Amino acid sequence: MSDTAPTDGSSARPAAIPASIDRTEDRPVYVIGGGPGGLAAAAALRTQGVRVVVLEKAPRVGASWRGHYDRLHLHTTRRWSALPGLAMPRKFGRWVSRDDVVRYLEKYAAFHELEVITGVEVSRVDRAPGGAGWVLSATGGRVLTGRAVVVATGFNHTPYMPDWPGREAWAGELVHAAGYRNPAPYEGRSVLVAGIGNTGAEIAVDLVEGGASTVRIAVRTVPHIVRRSTAGWPAQATGILVRRLPVWLVDRAGALMARAAVPDLAAQGLPRPTTGLYSRVKDGAIPVQDVGLIDAVRAGRVRPVAAIASFDGADVVLTDGTRLTPDAVIAATGYRRALEGLVGHLGVLDGRGRPVVHGARSPREAPGLYFTGFSNPISGMFREMARDAVKIAHRIARAPR
Repeated sequence: MSDTAPTDGSSARPAAIPASIDRTEDRPVYVIGGGPGGLAAAAALRTQGVRVVVLEKAPRVGASWRGHYDRLHLHTTRRWSALPGLAMPRKFGRWVSRDDVVRYLEKYAAFHELEVITGVEVSRVDRAPGGAGWVLSATGGRVLTGRAVVVATGFNHTPYMPDWPGREAWAGELVHAAGYRNPAPYEGRSVLVAGIGNTGAEIAVDLVEGGASTVRIAVRTVPHIVRRSTAGWPAQATGILVRRLPVWLVDRAGALMARAAVPDLAAQGLPRPTTGLYSRVKDGAIPVQDVGLIDAVRAGRVRPVAAIASFDGADVVLTDGTRLTPDAVIAATGYRRALEGLVGHLGVLDGRGRPVVHGARSPREAPGLYFTGFSNPISGMFREMARDAVKIAHRIARAPR
């Protein structure tokens, strides 16, 4: 790409807007979503001389990152998390914090002089009459026509709360992890965290360190746990190296590495998984990167228990029949992509509501429609969104108008 920046990102100046960009172009490329995936795609398109408009429903870019819990850091390195054309500053450290990610996204949009329109939510995408281009229906009765569309509304779009029997009548506090910010409201209280993905594991540790009296974590499927870094070697680097190797080979290597790096926690209620690490990744479940969970479980400060089956009066009933009476339950139960209303009528989603293709490939049924940021790769989401952005931009720039 022609846009460049020094390694610390401190004194960079944006490259001039290519002379071929026509700001009056009435059929620009529309990018839906002003998060990292959308901004990366817009910057890459701009560098190709394509007019691109980012539509973001929130008042500012990076809305989902602004809403994450306080202690969150990227589990991928600063170096491999930068978006096209602008490095992350060295002062952010190796593992970039939530607030610094937001600062970076704000600077990224300004640096690339992106055309971002906030406060506009796109509700539906349709083929334009005659099949040339796309029509977007948006808030305020807006009807926008573009030559191509990049959907970047995010992997973590809509919080998913399981429909546990009895949950509506339960007297305790029940909140999705999307509403969790820090442990202060839970000091001295008993908390059950439902879900042991990266979010649940990190919130459990946060609660322990923040003074919760008892912290349990409900486990439906035992996760693979990896060290975020071993002797300076980040887990992300391993993920990049192995992502194209045979699944069985990575599964076998992962099992050997886990035995060497992660202690056996079976006595504490967290046995080793019986399925392979990469097999699980291919099914959509990435490993839990350890940011204190191993030590907390070993010390008995975070107690693994069975998954939640139902709520009954003041009790939470687990799948093994155990009854607990926590003061609060934090549901780290994931998110839904929520693409059905936007593009579901186009036949471009699979049975789980995910795009059938992503990156530089358009669905056969919808040429000119692209998706980015809807996978959770072992090599790092930011890295793959950056790579997808460049590929999408090249494809769109070379497509006939």
